[in-house]
Amino acid sequence: MIRRMNSPAWFLTPYIVLFVTFIIIPVILAIGLSFTFFNTIETPEFIGLRNYIELFTRDEVFMQHVLPNTIRFAFIVGPVGYMMSFLLAWMLAQIPHRPRTLFAIILYSPSMTAGIAMAVVWTVMFSGNATGYINAWLLNWGFVQEPVQFLQSPEYLMNIMIVVSLWGSMGVGFLAMLAGILNIDQTLYEAAYMDGMKNRWQEIFYITIPSMKPQMLFGAVMAVVGTFQVGAIGVQLSGANPTPQYAGQLMVNHIEDFGFIRYLMGYASAVSVFLLIMIYTISKVTFSLLGEKD
Repeated sequence: MIRRMNSPAWFLTPYIVLFVTFIIIPVILAIGLSFTFFNTIETPEFIGLRNYIELFTRDEVFMQHVLPNTIRFAFIVGPVGYMMSFLLAWMLAQIPHRPRTLFAIILYSPSMTAGIAMAVVWTVMFSGNATGYINAWLLNWGFVQEPVQFLQSPEYLMNIMIVVSLWGSMGVGFLAMLAGILNIDQTLYEAAYMDGMKNRWQEIFYITIPSMKPQMLFGAVMAVVGTFQVGAIGVQLSGANPTPQYAGQLMVNHIEDFGFIRYLMGYASAVSVFLLIMIYTISKVTFSLLGEKD
């Protein structure tokens, strides 16, 4: 009995319990509810694939705005933020310890305070009246004659969302890459230069990246999951859900719209399941590209 209690499996019990409670069970419930009509008051009514059929054939907002916006947002913020994380981590690794720590904190802090910063900094900066920083600058220099409604204009909202997201994209993936670079054996670089390596670009592609594939994979997966799950940015910047003319409406906003505003939980669950499938598929592709081949 004592040997069984000392089994390593017991150390996994808390993780297993939390994983099942907060991941497995909610996913199973979401899949089940996606086949029902559920308005949060009456008992869920099984309707089969009707929610999915309506999602792809009758929901014009989803097909014309939400899905294209989500794909555009994710495939710009994800790869660009991922490359920025690696390049900034590599540059920080080249400087001494104390300034490196300071700059790492500065770059990482927006990812922790993004919601507060959006309300305090970015909404003031892009405010649609003459007191907004950008509008005040444009008016003072004569570039415009009246304030531009940046956060209410479909022409600007998505681009502002992308800029704000990139500003706050240096999260745990960035820290993992920095740690991976700092832990690379320096003798590998010395040996490579003795064998004919000539510049820093070759150093990055032949030594740095292959030596930190686990961190690169972790950063990529976090970038994929993070960008597809982002939804608060457009709503917080514009102050409305749906966003003006659906210009910044992402899939998470669509789920919140139907689930918590219209109380159509069955339909919102169907959208959630589709989002889960998208994230899982792209994560598998990412793993096949960056994961260990053996």
